Amino acid sequence: MHPEVSILLPFHDAAENLRWCLDSIALQTLDRFEVVAVDDGSRDDSAAVVQEYMAYDGRFRLLQPGRVGLVEALNVGLAACRAPLVARMDADDRMAPRRLEFQHRWMREHPAHALVATQVELFPERSAGGGHLEYVRWQNRLLEPHQISAAIYVESPFAHPSVMYRRHLVIGMGGYRSGDFPEDYDLWLRMHHAGTVMAKLPRTLLYWRDSRTRLSRTDPRYGRERFDRLRAAALAKSGELPTDRPLVIWGAGRRTRRRARHLLEKGYRLRAWVDIDPRKIGNIVEGVPVVSPRWLEAESNHREEGGRRSRPYVLVYVASWGAREEIARALQGMGYREVEDYRLVG
Repeated sequence: MHPEVSILLPFHDAAENLRWCLDSIALQTLDRFEVVAVDDGSRDDSAAVVQEYMAYDGRFRLLQPGRVGLVEALNVGLAACRAPLVARMDADDRMAPRRLEFQHRWMREHPAHALVATQVELFPERSAGGGHLEYVRWQNRLLEPHQISAAIYVESPFAHPSVMYRRHLVIGMGGYRSGDFPEDYDLWLRMHHAGTVMAKLPRTLLYWRDSRTRLSRTDPRYGRERFDRLRAAALAKSGELPTDRPLVIWGAGRRTRRRARHLLEKGYRLRAWVDIDPRKIGNIVEGVPVVSPRWLEAESNHREEGGRRSRPYVLVYVASWGAREEIARALQGMGYREVEDYRLVG
């Protein structure tokens, strides 16, 4: 039986939760799948757990390349996948029974889509909270391709283990890249730059374990500064920032300036910082004035010689979830259009 979906499942010392994960896979309503489980040098009984499932279910496969690291494990597994569609999965998470069915159907009915993710739910409930919970709420709202494209420079718009993508497209882009950055967000940015269409199902089909040992919490590659550098490099390379309009950054605090510096060091010249704090307005910060939102409104109506508008292009570098949305509403009230006139940046 040729599989319709390959489940790419790297793991390292995952025996504690792996059976829950594999059980959720075995219960899928779409049965023409294979599991490509890649053992990244586990020292516990993880490989033996996979072998238990292999003994009675030929859809489970085990690769053991040794301790190669997550990115190489992903690429080894991706090369071994036999199906045209690849569903990512992590060893400590669980799938809803109809996850593969719904995603496979979507990809079959939407041949122009390169990737479809799902909404996710954090568990166990007692550990879910703070910024991670806000992040999940945010990314669960990004469903349509235009929403995902507009938000791509804020944060990763998908939980990696919730995605299903077309194998040949990802392999054609070089697979996962290794570096001092989050490998999944790097892939989504490259797919965005390539013009691929990405969407998300309005269904919770992945239960995402929130633990203190997750790589996103413990690996320096997933730290804030690494995200800032990656998105700045991607934004500068994208050609999406207009070169014929003044560039303005909303946010003038030390944290914003530190994060924005990754982009400004690539040669972009700043016209103004925007802030709502009256103590900052009128100051000169790094040779650039701090102005109020009213300045933006006045500039939006200013016309140069010949009648051409010189409306600034605004990058919103405010990281607070609620404040970012408020700023977007304020900009829209001034006539600014998302992507065309401003972008939210993480």
